[in-house]
Amino acid sequence: MTLFGDPSHIDTRQDVRALTFENPTGARGAGGSAAGGRKGAPSRVIEPGEKVVLADIDGPGRIRHIWMTFPLSPPEQMRAIWMELYYDGLTEPSISVPCLDFFGISQGRPSPYFSALTSVQEGRGFNAYFPMPFRKHLRVELTNSASKPISLYYQIDYTLEAFPVDTGYLHVSFRRENPTTLKRDFVIADGLRGPGRFLGTSVGIRVLKDDMVWYGEGEVKVYRDGDKALPTICGTGLEDYVGSAWGMNAHTAPYGGVPVHVAAPASPEFSLPDFVGFYRWHIPDPIVFHTDLKVTIQQIGAIGVFKGQEQMLEVYEKKYTLAGNGWIIGGPILEGTPAYAFAIAERVDDYCAAAFVYCAEPQAVSRLDIRSAVADIAHTDYELNAAPG
Repeated sequence: MTLFGDPSHIDTRQDVRALTFENPTGARGAGGSAAGGRKGAPSRVIEPGEKVVLADIDGPGRIRHIWMTFPLSPPEQMRAIWMELYYDGLTEPSISVPCLDFFGISQGRPSPYFSALTSVQEGRGFNAYFPMPFRKHLRVELTNSASKPISLYYQIDYTLEAFPVDTGYLHVSFRRENPTTLKRDFVIADGLRGPGRFLGTSVGIRVLKDDMVWYGEGEVKVYRDGDKALPTICGTGLEDYVGSAWGMNAHTAPYGGVPVHVAAPASPEFSLPDFVGFYRWHIPDPIVFHTDLKVTIQQIGAIGVFKGQEQMLEVYEKKYTLAGNGWIIGGPILEGTPAYAFAIAERVDDYCAAAFVYCAEPQAVSRLDIRSAVADIAHTDYELNAAPG
């Protein structure tokens, strides 16, 4: 068995279809009709400010796979390409998100990676395998809010079929807080009513530089079904939530990983990156809620005082608001390291997140604020210097 069932099973009740610019209605026997069937319309130029409908189909059905590509551009241009999805005739979208973030890539920086649900093959082929059922109708719109035209290719593979009553609709929302507020946790997901399931998230961090040695001590918290002051689920740190440990660099795995990690070349071991993007899918570890859900992440970092610089302990105490249990001086944690003392402290960074939530009934999510989404993510000088040509 695989994530999506037994591939040896032949279900003739599934009417298999595909949407492309060659067959924008998905009609049977109508694919590749342009130019006498000789690849006359594989793509379309989307002008700045233009919106195009990628899907407008009646159900019941299920999207199985979405693939698209468009030319590589600066981050603020890449992230300005965004999509909205409407279920069952609703006038407000249930998905409103930058395209790259939908495919698990944050910060407008495509990177080759794969996961159980998404992949960016060779850094330019964007794939999503989220099951996306719909009962009555589905409409998908893509908008180019970049300042330049794009050449868009896409394919949406779907089946027309009935599905069980306990099947949920996928909702995807995008939030950004630039910068966050000291001691106020950043909200990843909130406001959708259950029953439902939190599938996961794609998070981006623009790390605001200071004297800390690490930005990711904050815990991910899941409040569900009436939780108030304290959550039902509370993790142990940012990299722990992703599945790594003792810091975090670029890597990928089926259920969590870091496809985006931008740091200056030859950076010292204890230095902060400029941009980070990670994903986490809750597939074998489901997070189900009956009525309500809220997922947050703290902004807490780490301070290190190195041996021979003991006077910095007093400086940092005045500069930062400590979290946790205060300073650790010596002991087994610091044994064999260059550190004299260690503490965690509250910090402020620039956070964004695409949240993926299944709900039993389709609902509206907050509309994407495209100006907020594209702000402050331009290439760094060292990225520009490293670019080919």
